[in-house]
Amino acid sequence: MGDWFTESFGEDYKVVYRHRNWENAMQEVSAMMGWIGLEQGSSVLDVGCGMGRHALALKGLGYNVTGLDLSKVLLEEARENDPEESIVWVNGDMRCLPFEDQSFEATVNLFTSFGYFKELEDNAQVLGEIERVLKPQGRYLIDFLNPSYLIKHLVPVTERVDEPTGLQIIEKRTIDAEFVVKHIEIKPPLDGVGNQAASRHYVERVRLISLEQFQMMLSDSGLILEKVYGSYDGSTYAEESSERLILTGRRTI
Repeated sequence: MGDWFTESFGEDYKVVYRHRNWENAMQEVSAMMGWIGLEQGSSVLDVGCGMGRHALALKGLGYNVTGLDLSKVLLEEARENDPEESIVWVNGDMRCLPFEDQSFEATVNLFTSFGYFKELEDNAQVLGEIERVLKPQGRYLIDFLNPSYLIKHLVPVTERVDEPTGLQIIEKRTIDAEFVVKHIEIKPPLDGVGNQAASRHYVERVRLISLEQFQMMLSDSGLILEKVYGSYDGSTYAEESSERLILTGRRTI
């Protein structure tokens, strides 16, 4: 059995997360990019771009965008969502970015596309790679969950039906040591004679990384942390009450 992210980010992922709002993505990205003051036409790398929701929003804001993801299935969906081929879509591992040194004026990592790796050192390696591919004084933005808030407000179980397919999606969430774990069950609908195919099961696991741990990893990687936000509305981060942990800063030289 491979890593959870090599198994979960396939065809069923597109069904489980079909409900995510593309219009909201544009609003969120527009606000966040305003915080880092990046000029239109700047080169931006979306690390962990998935189906391209945020990368396409970035393109709509006038940036020169490259989207990177490990999942070929999700990248194919991203390409279908980009019929004009306005974005460069690249298959690769965020721990070893397939780009030359100092290739981008900014990198973004959005909607908790971080913390996928069991070892903290592997997650720190992603930051090292971000530092490597940024131009001098290049900007970065990391939009992550706030561990303290998530633990307090964890919703143990949710159920819904995906209307286009009739699939029942059951998500069960737990805290396991330093990780938030989501067990996903996908139940097919009954067929015409009352039979039901076997359920499909997936696990998602994200490491709960605190602001203090981020500060340490960013410092070790050579990235300067300038400001921390707690929400897409631009409010200042508060450990106990903020829904998000959004970090912005730059490479030094």
